[in-house]
Amino acid sequence: MDSKLEEEILVHEEFLLCGGAETQVVKCGPWTDLFNDQSVHRPKMLIFIITGNPGFSVFYVPFAKALYSLTDRCFPVWVISHAGHVLAPKDKKILTTSEDPNAQEIKDIYGLRGQIEHKIAFLRSQVPKDVKLILVGHSVGSYMVLQMLKYAPELPVIRAFLLFPAIERMAETPNGRIFTPLLCWFRYVLYATDYLLLTPCPDIVKSWLISLVLRVMNLKAELTLTNVIQPFCLANAFYLGAQEMMTIVKRDDDVVKEHLSKLTFYYGTSDSWCPIRYYDDIKKVFPEGDIRLCEKNIPHAFVLHFSQDMAEMIATWVKDNLSEI
Repeated sequence: MDSKLEEEILVHEEFLLCGGAETQVVKCGPWTDLFNDQSVHRPKMLIFIITGNPGFSVFYVPFAKALYSLTDRCFPVWVISHAGHVLAPKDKKILTTSEDPNAQEIKDIYGLRGQIEHKIAFLRSQVPKDVKLILVGHSVGSYMVLQMLKYAPELPVIRAFLLFPAIERMAETPNGRIFTPLLCWFRYVLYATDYLLLTPCPDIVKSWLISLVLRVMNLKAELTLTNVIQPFCLANAFYLGAQEMMTIVKRDDDVVKEHLSKLTFYYGTSDSWCPIRYYDDIKKVFPEGDIRLCEKNIPHAFVLHFSQDMAEMIATWVKDNLSEI
Protein backbone atom coordinates (compact mmCIF):
# COMPACT_ATOMS: atom_id res chain seq x y z
CA MET A 1 0.00 0.00 0.00
CA ASP A 2 1.25 3.46 -0.90
CA SER A 3 2.81 5.04 2.21
CA LYS A 4 1.09 8.39 1.67
CA LEU A 5 -2.24 6.65 1.19
CA GLU A 6 -1.61 4.60 4.34
CA GLU A 7 -1.00 7.73 6.40
CA GLU A 8 -4.34 9.19 5.30
CA ILE A 9 -6.32 6.33 6.80
CA LEU A 10 -7.95 7.38 10.04
CA VAL A 11 -7.01 5.14 12.96
CA HIS A 12 -8.84 5.61 16.24
CA GLU A 13 -7.70 3.99 19.48
CA GLU A 14 -10.02 3.70 22.44
CA PHE A 15 -10.15 1.89 25.76
CA LEU A 16 -13.37 0.68 27.31
CA LEU A 17 -14.51 -1.59 30.10
CA CYS A 18 -15.80 -4.84 28.68
CA GLY A 19 -16.81 -7.57 31.07
CA GLY A 20 -15.03 -5.64 33.81
CA ALA A 21 -11.66 -5.59 32.02
CA GLU A 22 -9.80 -2.78 30.29
CA THR A 23 -9.98 -3.42 26.57
CA GLN A 24 -8.16 -1.71 23.73
CA VAL A 25 -9.98 -1.39 20.41
CA VAL A 26 -8.32 -0.03 17.29
CA LYS A 27 -10.74 1.23 14.65
CA CYS A 28 -9.93 1.99 11.01
CA GLY A 29 -12.29 4.34 9.24
CA PRO A 30 -14.45 7.30 10.27
CA TRP A 31 -17.03 5.18 12.13
CA THR A 32 -16.31 4.91 15.83
CA ASP A 33 -19.84 4.62 17.25
CA LEU A 34 -22.14 2.42 15.21
CA PHE A 35 -25.08 2.73 17.62
CA ASN A 36 -25.39 6.51 17.55
CA ASP A 37 -24.65 6.89 13.85
CA GLN A 38 -28.11 7.01 12.26
CA SER A 39 -26.97 8.49 8.96
CA VAL A 40 -27.61 6.83 5.62
CA HIS A 41 -23.87 6.33 5.38
CA ARG A 42 -23.69 4.05 8.41
CA PRO A 43 -21.94 0.88 7.24
CA LYS A 44 -23.89 -2.35 6.87
CA MET A 45 -20.91 -4.54 7.71
CA LEU A 46 -18.01 -4.64 10.17
CA ILE A 47 -14.75 -6.52 9.69
CA PHE A 48 -13.72 -7.64 13.17
CA ILE A 49 -10.20 -8.94 13.83
CA ILE A 50 -9.40 -11.18 16.81
CA THR A 51 -5.68 -11.45 17.46
CA GLY A 52 -3.44 -14.29 18.44
CA ASN A 53 -1.71 -14.45 21.83
CA PRO A 54 -0.41 -12.07 23.05
CA GLY A 55 -3.32 -9.90 21.98
CA PHE A 56 -1.41 -6.74 21.11
CA SER A 57 -3.64 -4.89 18.66
CA VAL A 58 -0.89 -2.46 17.72
CA PHE A 59 0.89 -5.07 15.61
CA TYR A 60 -2.29 -5.57 13.58
CA VAL A 61 -2.69 -1.91 12.62
CA PRO A 62 -0.88 -2.17 9.24
CA PHE A 63 -2.96 -5.25 8.41
CA ALA A 64 -6.21 -3.51 9.40
CA LYS A 65 -5.33 -0.38 7.45
CA ALA A 66 -4.45 -2.36 4.34
CA LEU A 67 -7.65 -4.38 4.62
CA TYR A 68 -9.70 -1.21 5.06
CA SER A 69 -8.11 0.39 2.00
CA LEU A 70 -8.40 -2.72 -0.18
CA THR A 71 -12.12 -3.07 0.59
CA ASP A 72 -12.56 0.41 -0.87
CA ARG A 73 -12.96 2.04 2.56
CA CYS A 74 -16.61 1.03 2.60
CA PHE A 75 -16.56 -0.84 5.91
CA PRO A 76 -14.92 -0.26 9.28
CA VAL A 77 -12.15 -2.63 10.31
CA TRP A 78 -11.78 -3.06 14.07
CA VAL A 79 -9.14 -4.93 16.07
CA ILE A 80 -9.83 -5.92 19.66
CA SER A 81 -7.15 -6.73 22.22
CA HIS A 82 -7.55 -9.62 24.59
CA ALA A 83 -8.80 -8.66 28.04
CA GLY A 84 -5.92 -7.60 30.26
CA HIS A 85 -3.27 -7.71 27.52
CA VAL A 86 -3.08 -3.92 27.11
CA LEU A 87 -3.49 -1.28 29.81
CA ALA A 88 -4.66 2.23 29.04
CA PRO A 89 -2.04 4.98 29.36
CA LYS A 90 -2.49 7.13 32.46
CA ASP A 91 -3.85 10.05 30.42
CA LYS A 92 -6.27 7.93 28.39
CA LYS A 93 -9.97 7.93 29.25
CA ILE A 94 -11.59 4.51 29.73
CA LEU A 95 -15.09 4.49 28.26
CA THR A 96 -18.07 2.87 29.92
CA THR A 97 -21.84 3.28 29.92
CA SER A 98 -24.28 2.64 32.74
CA GLU A 99 -26.61 0.79 30.36
CA ASP A 100 -23.82 -1.50 29.16
CA PRO A 101 -24.60 -5.10 30.16
CA ASN A 102 -20.85 -5.73 30.02
CA ALA A 103 -20.54 -3.87 33.31
CA GLN A 104 -21.15 -7.29 34.82
CA GLU A 105 -17.86 -9.04 35.22
CA ILE A 106 -17.07 -12.17 33.24
CA LYS A 107 -15.82 -15.07 35.32
CA ASP A 108 -12.11 -15.83 34.71
CA ILE A 109 -12.04 -13.21 31.96
CA TYR A 110 -8.28 -13.61 31.42
CA GLY A 111 -8.66 -17.33 30.76
CA LEU A 112 -9.55 -18.90 27.42
CA ARG A 113 -13.31 -19.24 27.95
CA GLY A 114 -13.45 -15.79 29.54
CA GLN A 115 -11.68 -14.25 26.53
CA ILE A 116 -14.27 -15.81 24.22
CA GLU A 117 -17.13 -14.42 26.31
CA HIS A 118 -15.29 -11.08 26.32
CA LYS A 119 -15.45 -10.86 22.50
CA ILE A 120 -19.12 -11.89 22.44
CA ALA A 121 -19.94 -9.27 25.09
CA PHE A 122 -18.18 -6.59 23.07
CA LEU A 123 -20.08 -7.35 19.88
CA ARG A 124 -23.41 -7.53 21.69
CA SER A 125 -22.91 -4.15 23.34
CA GLN A 126 -20.97 -2.19 20.71
CA VAL A 127 -22.36 -3.39 17.35
CA PRO A 128 -26.02 -3.08 16.29
CA LYS A 129 -27.74 -6.35 15.43
CA ASP A 130 -28.41 -5.25 11.84
CA VAL A 131 -24.70 -4.79 11.08
CA LYS A 132 -23.32 -7.91 9.39
CA LEU A 133 -20.05 -9.31 10.69
CA ILE A 134 -17.00 -10.68 8.97
CA LEU A 135 -14.72 -12.23 11.57
CA VAL A 136 -10.98 -12.60 11.05
CA GLY A 137 -9.27 -14.83 13.58
CA HIS A 138 -5.52 -15.27 13.76
CA SER A 139 -3.90 -18.23 15.52
CA VAL A 140 -5.78 -18.82 18.79
CA GLY A 141 -8.13 -16.07 17.62
CA SER A 142 -9.39 -18.68 15.14
CA TYR A 143 -10.32 -20.97 18.01
CA MET A 144 -12.16 -18.07 19.64
CA VAL A 145 -14.07 -17.39 16.42
CA LEU A 146 -15.28 -21.00 16.24
CA GLN A 147 -16.37 -20.91 19.87
CA MET A 148 -18.16 -17.59 19.33
CA LEU A 149 -20.16 -19.19 16.52
CA LYS A 150 -20.99 -22.02 18.91
CA TYR A 151 -21.99 -19.99 21.96
CA ALA A 152 -23.50 -16.94 20.24
CA PRO A 153 -25.27 -18.24 17.13
CA GLU A 154 -27.40 -15.09 17.02
CA LEU A 155 -24.43 -12.97 15.92
CA PRO A 156 -24.98 -11.95 12.25
CA VAL A 157 -21.74 -13.51 10.98
CA ILE A 158 -21.72 -13.93 7.21
CA ARG A 159 -18.12 -15.07 6.89
CA ALA A 160 -15.17 -16.05 9.09
CA PHE A 161 -11.56 -16.26 7.97
CA LEU A 162 -9.33 -18.40 10.18
CA LEU A 163 -5.67 -17.55 9.55
CA PHE A 164 -3.02 -20.04 10.66
CA PRO A 165 -5.70 -21.57 12.88
CA ALA A 166 -4.54 -22.86 16.25
CA ILE A 167 -7.69 -24.91 16.84
CA GLU A 168 -6.38 -28.34 17.86
CA ARG A 169 -3.57 -30.28 19.55
CA MET A 170 -1.58 -27.17 20.43
CA ALA A 171 0.63 -28.90 23.00
CA GLU A 172 1.66 -31.48 20.38
CA THR A 173 2.98 -28.94 17.90
CA PRO A 174 6.72 -28.16 17.65
CA ASN A 175 6.20 -24.86 19.45
CA GLY A 176 3.74 -26.41 21.87
CA ARG A 177 6.32 -28.95 23.05
CA ILE A 178 8.63 -26.05 23.91
CA PHE A 179 6.10 -23.67 25.45
CA THR A 180 3.87 -26.11 27.33
CA PRO A 181 6.44 -26.76 30.10
CA LEU A 182 7.24 -23.05 30.33
CA LEU A 183 3.63 -21.89 30.44
CA CYS A 184 2.14 -24.69 32.51
CA TRP A 185 4.94 -25.58 34.93
CA PHE A 186 7.22 -22.56 35.14
CA ARG A 187 4.66 -19.78 34.65
CA TYR A 188 5.20 -18.32 38.10
CA VAL A 189 8.93 -18.08 37.46
CA LEU A 190 8.12 -16.04 34.37
CA TYR A 191 5.75 -13.87 36.43
CA ALA A 192 8.42 -13.18 39.04
CA THR A 193 11.10 -12.47 36.42
CA ASP A 194 8.90 -10.00 34.57
CA TYR A 195 7.89 -8.29 37.79
CA LEU A 196 11.46 -7.92 39.03
CA LEU A 197 12.79 -6.68 35.68
CA LEU A 198 9.95 -4.45 34.51
CA THR A 199 8.49 -2.90 37.66
CA PRO A 200 11.52 -0.72 38.51
CA CYS A 201 12.14 0.10 34.84
CA PRO A 202 11.15 3.74 33.98
CA ASP A 203 8.84 4.27 31.01
CA ILE A 204 11.53 6.16 29.14
CA VAL A 205 13.80 3.11 29.34
CA LYS A 206 10.96 0.82 28.24
CA SER A 207 10.28 3.11 25.28
CA TRP A 208 13.94 3.03 24.30
CA LEU A 209 14.08 -0.76 24.53
CA ILE A 210 10.92 -1.12 22.46
CA SER A 211 12.19 1.24 19.77
CA LEU A 212 15.48 -0.68 19.67
CA VAL A 213 13.69 -4.02 19.22
CA LEU A 214 11.41 -2.57 16.53
CA ARG A 215 14.40 -1.15 14.69
CA VAL A 216 16.21 -4.48 14.77
CA MET A 217 13.07 -6.24 13.49
CA ASN A 218 12.54 -3.54 10.85
CA LEU A 219 9.11 -2.70 12.24
CA LYS A 220 7.32 0.49 13.13
CA ALA A 221 4.54 0.95 15.68
CA GLU A 222 1.89 3.58 15.06
CA LEU A 223 0.56 3.33 18.61
CA THR A 224 2.44 3.20 21.89
CA LEU A 225 3.76 -0.16 23.04
CA THR A 226 4.96 0.87 26.49
CA ASN A 227 1.62 -0.02 28.07
CA VAL A 228 1.75 -3.65 26.85
CA ILE A 229 5.06 -4.64 28.43
CA GLN A 230 3.69 -4.44 31.94
CA PRO A 231 3.99 -7.41 34.33
CA PHE A 232 0.18 -7.55 34.60
CA CYS A 233 -0.27 -7.77 30.81
CA LEU A 234 2.47 -10.34 30.28
CA ALA A 235 1.15 -12.47 33.17
CA ASN A 236 -2.27 -12.52 31.51
CA ALA A 237 -0.71 -13.55 28.19
CA PHE A 238 1.17 -16.40 29.92
CA TYR A 239 -1.99 -17.47 31.76
CA LEU A 240 -3.99 -17.56 28.52
CA GLY A 241 -1.19 -19.49 26.84
CA ALA A 242 -1.20 -22.12 29.58
CA GLN A 243 -4.94 -22.61 29.17
CA GLU A 244 -4.53 -22.90 25.40
CA MET A 245 -2.06 -25.77 25.81
CA MET A 246 -4.35 -27.62 28.21
CA THR A 247 -7.72 -26.88 26.58
CA ILE A 248 -7.19 -26.76 22.81
CA VAL A 249 -6.76 -30.47 22.19
CA LYS A 250 -9.51 -31.90 20.01
CA ARG A 251 -10.76 -29.99 16.99
CA ASP A 252 -14.44 -29.11 17.39
CA ASP A 253 -15.72 -30.83 14.26
CA ASP A 254 -19.35 -30.26 15.26
CA VAL A 255 -19.08 -26.48 15.10
CA VAL A 256 -16.94 -26.69 11.94
CA LYS A 257 -19.56 -28.87 10.26
CA GLU A 258 -22.43 -26.62 11.33
CA HIS A 259 -20.79 -23.44 10.02
CA LEU A 260 -18.62 -24.87 7.23
CA SER A 261 -20.31 -22.85 4.49
CA LYS A 262 -19.16 -19.57 6.06
CA LEU A 263 -15.63 -20.65 7.07
CA THR A 264 -12.32 -20.21 5.27
CA PHE A 265 -9.25 -21.90 6.78
CA TYR A 266 -5.79 -20.71 5.77
CA TYR A 267 -2.84 -22.91 6.80
CA GLY A 268 0.87 -22.20 6.50
CA THR A 269 3.40 -24.55 4.94
CA SER A 270 5.99 -24.12 7.69
CA ASP A 271 3.94 -23.30 10.77
CA SER A 272 5.23 -24.58 14.10
CA TRP A 273 1.84 -23.90 15.71
CA CYS A 274 -0.26 -25.51 12.96
CA PRO A 275 1.78 -28.26 11.26
CA ILE A 276 0.89 -29.10 7.68
CA ARG A 277 -0.47 -32.47 8.81
CA TYR A 278 -3.26 -30.58 10.58
CA TYR A 279 -4.21 -29.13 7.20
CA ASP A 280 -4.16 -32.62 5.67
CA ASP A 281 -6.34 -33.99 8.48
CA ILE A 282 -9.06 -31.34 8.31
CA LYS A 283 -9.04 -31.46 4.51
CA LYS A 284 -9.79 -35.19 4.63
CA VAL A 285 -12.64 -34.74 7.10
CA PHE A 286 -14.15 -31.75 5.26
CA PRO A 287 -13.16 -32.12 1.59
CA GLU A 288 -15.97 -29.77 0.55
CA GLY A 289 -14.75 -26.98 2.86
CA ASP A 290 -12.86 -23.86 1.87
CA ILE A 291 -9.56 -25.01 3.37
CA ARG A 292 -6.47 -23.49 1.80
CA LEU A 293 -2.74 -24.03 2.03
CA CYS A 294 -0.48 -20.98 1.74
CA GLU A 295 1.39 -20.74 -1.55
CA LYS A 296 3.46 -17.69 -0.59
CA ASN A 297 5.46 -19.07 2.34
CA ILE A 298 3.85 -16.56 4.70
CA PRO A 299 4.84 -17.23 8.35
CA HIS A 300 2.47 -17.73 11.27
CA ALA A 301 3.24 -14.23 12.61
CA PHE A 302 2.22 -12.64 9.31
CA VAL A 303 1.47 -9.26 10.95
CA LEU A 304 5.19 -8.58 11.35
CA HIS A 305 6.12 -8.42 7.67
CA PHE A 306 3.31 -9.81 5.49
CA SER A 307 0.30 -7.67 6.40
CA GLN A 308 -0.15 -6.40 2.85
CA ASP A 309 -0.05 -9.89 1.31
CA MET A 310 -2.59 -11.22 3.77
CA ALA A 311 -4.85 -8.20 3.41
CA GLU A 312 -4.88 -8.53 -0.38
CA MET A 313 -6.08 -12.12 -0.16
CA ILE A 314 -8.75 -11.44 2.44
CA ALA A 315 -10.01 -8.35 0.60
CA THR A 316 -10.56 -10.52 -2.48
CA TRP A 317 -12.46 -13.08 -0.40
CA VAL A 318 -14.51 -10.36 1.30
CA LYS A 319 -15.61 -8.89 -2.02
CA ASP A 320 -16.87 -12.33 -3.04
CA ASN A 321 -19.29 -12.16 -0.08
CA LEU A 322 -20.66 -8.66 -0.60
CA SER A 323 -23.75 -9.98 -2.39
CA GLU A 324 -24.96 -11.28 0.99
CA ILE A 325 -25.15 -7.77 2.47
